[in-house]
Amino acid sequence: MQIDTLISAKWVIPVEPHGVVHPDYAIAIHDGRIIDLLPAKEAARYQPSTRIDLPGHALLPGLINAHGHAAMSLMRGIADDLPLMDWLTQHIWPAEQKFVNAEFVYDGSLLACAEMLRGGTTCFNDMYFFPEETARAAEYAGMRAVVGLIVINFPSAWAQDADEYISKGIDLHDRLRNNPLITTAFAPHAPYTVADAPLERLRTLAEELDIPIHIHVHETAHEVAESEKELRLRPLARLEGLGLLNPHLVSVHMTQLTDNEIAHYASSGAHVVHCPESNLKLASGFCPLHKLLKAEVNVALGTDGAASNNDLDMFGEMRSAALLAKAVANDASAVPAEDVLRMATLNGARALGLEQEIGSLEPGKAADLIAVDLSGIETEPVYHPVSQLVYATGRERVTDVWVAGKHVLKGRELTTLDTAAILDKARQWQHKLAH
Repeated sequence: MQIDTLISAKWVIPVEPHGVVHPDYAIAIHDGRIIDLLPAKEAARYQPSTRIDLPGHALLPGLINAHGHAAMSLMRGIADDLPLMDWLTQHIWPAEQKFVNAEFVYDGSLLACAEMLRGGTTCFNDMYFFPEETARAAEYAGMRAVVGLIVINFPSAWAQDADEYISKGIDLHDRLRNNPLITTAFAPHAPYTVADAPLERLRTLAEELDIPIHIHVHETAHEVAESEKELRLRPLARLEGLGLLNPHLVSVHMTQLTDNEIAHYASSGAHVVHCPESNLKLASGFCPLHKLLKAEVNVALGTDGAASNNDLDMFGEMRSAALLAKAVANDASAVPAEDVLRMATLNGARALGLEQEIGSLEPGKAADLIAVDLSGIETEPVYHPVSQLVYATGRERVTDVWVAGKHVLKGRELTTLDTAAILDKARQWQHKLAH
């Protein structure tokens, strides 16, 4: 059978079935989709236009960064070592008011796409102003993205009030409806920055359009205390009263949860995105990951923005998530490596409504996959490939990336993006913001 690409590797880690590792396996790709996974010795049945042999590598699904603010890569390191609200109100929001425009978002998103692709991330879920520019950057990079249709009470250079944010978001959703790589989610910033009426409207629209609602929730103890003080309700209880606790909801951070809230949230079918490194850096608290997973909540993994992390490294997030979960649960067996890899792949796809398309290596799914070299000094010997990926591997070991079968990172070199031009733009913005 004639096919486009045949890739063989030392290990193929499909993620689904859970915990399975195929040694000396191959993946057959045609028309941007996986058509077969099979032992390498049986791959002679296919006649590929391109054959790639990776004898020291693991092949796995492309990583899914389920929460971030891509354009904020241009603010990497601009206001470090500050509490969340000081960081936001005294530094980030003033900088955004002064500098954020369409050009800023496009250039920052392109920088983020380059960083993510080089780190094995093939899909990201975003929340920021000028989402059409983030979509344009992702499409240019050949990367998959879920673009957040942001809603916030405050005026910005993109929209003046909640009605305008929603109207412009719906228009963008309609324009992207048939895009093979870019989908949308409503992205109200947080319960404390979006009023009841627009949240209720988003609930109705999300049901009609069948897209997620992506929102920061229970990020800090301060957020919860302020809500209790002003409304006599915890933020999750307020969202439930507005009808938002349902399978469309994707709640980010969730560091402040009671056992009753976890049980109730699990019954709603809503999703959580865990951002361990951003939470640590901003001292926001500890997401009770082990409890959420035991309650069968679908938990995905995200980096947050590079302004509060300060990188978009999903390998780092996997390792941090696994280690932190063990410490918080006081249980060394909590959240094993296989579970963390699933959070960074298939769980992310489920949270974003893309589990039929990406998140695992299965026939019929899009060929979004990455090759990770485990043959180096830093990663040998290899007893358990998945553990090695989570606990010992850095993003610099990602050598090749495919999105919908297109080879977008080849031998550590980006094939769709001009690295020098992206760096030049980033330095120009650094000069503006620094002065």
